[in-house]
Amino acid sequence: MFKKSAILLLAIVVLAMMVANCKPKKKNLEENLDTPKKAKYESKADEGEIKGVIKFDGTAPERAKIDMSQDANCVRAEGDKLNDDVLVENGNLQNVFVYLKGGNADKFEFGAPSEVVVLDQHGCRYTPRVLGVQVGQTLEIRNSDQTTHNVHPSPKNNPEWNKVQSAGQAPFKEVFKKAETLIPVKCNQHPWMVAHIGVLGHPFYAVSGKDGSFSIKNVPPGKYTLIAFHEKLGEKQMSIEVTAKESKVQDLTFSPKAAFIPTSLTVEPALIVP
Repeated sequence: MFKKSAILLLAIVVLAMMVANCKPKKKNLEENLDTPKKAKYESKADEGEIKGVIKFDGTAPERAKIDMSQDANCVRAEGDKLNDDVLVENGNLQNVFVYLKGGNADKFEFGAPSEVVVLDQHGCRYTPRVLGVQVGQTLEIRNSDQTTHNVHPSPKNNPEWNKVQSAGQAPFKEVFKKAETLIPVKCNQHPWMVAHIGVLGHPFYAVSGKDGSFSIKNVPPGKYTLIAFHEKLGEKQMSIEVTAKESKVQDLTFSPKAAFIPTSLTVEPALIVP
């Protein structure tokens, strides 16, 4: 009797181990299907650059004052209290996320850089308002304000998270595992706080500065789609080719009403988002 019970118990243990061993294999298979292997990019020292200026056609919208009266710490915080969703200076547009799609950008594996990208909360604003990271790169979230914030991205391809960060609390880190442009970020405590994060599988992206300028460096020669995204003015796409060691200059123009008119390159249909 004792011998039969021991054999039965051993059989149950073996069966449990077999089931346990099967689960990780299924998960790994699913992961492999989601992220097919790419060849690692090998530089031939012939990379080029795409640079230009993002211009705004028309009269810049007036920046409305933000009502921060719900939080006295935000009222006392540094910085102006004006809306910053459309920033135009001398006819140049800031905070446009410019990136490449297709061609060698999507063909090869470029690896995540070790450099940490920082998203701060300062003056009850996200700083910067628009930023980019690579898949697998570390994003560090800081709170430089004397108040509690609530960092809440709303991705479509990556897991959603929602974290409270009080004044003086240590930064926390996150990593996005899938490419996605662009992920909106809000603060549930302060509804005027907005950021957008572009997550790409390659390093070929930039954000236009105060002077509207952008520069995408170390671009492998080839044909791509150049995409420029603004959170209020929409997205523009165009075909572009970079030859060996070329420094390609391509300005882009946004307008609330007019469609994009190319300067010299083949253009794909523009999508204007209200």
